Amino acid sequence: MNESPRIAFFGGEPLGLPALQALIAAGLTPTLVFCNPDRPKGRGQQLQAPAIKTLALQHSIAVRQPTSFRDQVEFPELTDQAWDLFVVVAYNFILPAWFLALPKHGVINVHPSLLPKLRGASPIRTAILENKPEDIGLTIMLMDEKMDHGPILAQEPYQPAIWPITGPELDMALADTGATLLAQTIPKWLAGSITPREQEHEAATYTKKITKTDGELSINPPELPYGTEATALLYKINALAGNPGTYFFYQGKRVKVLSASITADGQLSIEKVVPEGKFETTFSQYLTLLSQ
Repeated sequence: MNESPRIAFFGGEPLGLPALQALIAAGLTPTLVFCNPDRPKGRGQQLQAPAIKTLALQHSIAVRQPTSFRDQVEFPELTDQAWDLFVVVAYNFILPAWFLALPKHGVINVHPSLLPKLRGASPIRTAILENKPEDIGLTIMLMDEKMDHGPILAQEPYQPAIWPITGPELDMALADTGATLLAQTIPKWLAGSITPREQEHEAATYTKKITKTDGELSINPPELPYGTEATALLYKINALAGNPGTYFFYQGKRVKVLSASITADGQLSIEKVVPEGKFETTFSQYLTLLSQ
């Protein structure tokens, strides 16, 4: 393309911010950015703009923050103009058929797994939780009306140096890798040098939305488990680290688990916790307080 492509970007955190940064750095600055609404944060519950909005405004990019895409008449900036491409990265809204049909070169999405494996809401967390490092990677896909179903434009595997890695660490690693792959793929796609590849749908696996209740651990603090049970618990602690987090109940109190590891003899070793109503402490100090 001789002129700069008209791109609209739709992104959420954490994958969306590095992707937008990469597009700007590559000279593919979007004309319009859609991101999540401002949210109340902190003790004062003051509204805080998402980082994607802040970055877009710094580069004089127009921003919209809708709560749904049900009624297309509410989006004249999309429907009344010609667009070359829409880019969707971790944007948690249902995008209807009218939306997908607008841009000349379709709607592309960055998905943090090697599709068709780990489709759905929680591919990063599920890869750790289910011990599937072989399914970790990035896919740039052309979106259709089905979830994570569209043809593949580019893929790149990612092998963590440490396993099991924590969910937040893998989030950021894949965010950076995905941003680079996206910026490399878009010019090739717009130039017509990529042939979309249909997914092997019969090989698809699916993930579910992870909730706070999924974070509960069944353990007895004075007698932590060994072997396969210990390993499964470590995968869960690492996978759900940060959000929604893991926890256990003991003596009627809820205790958040912040970090853990496996000892040389195969026992689960919990390292840092936050007991209910108290500050962060080491697990050994928590056990000491229990005995007093």
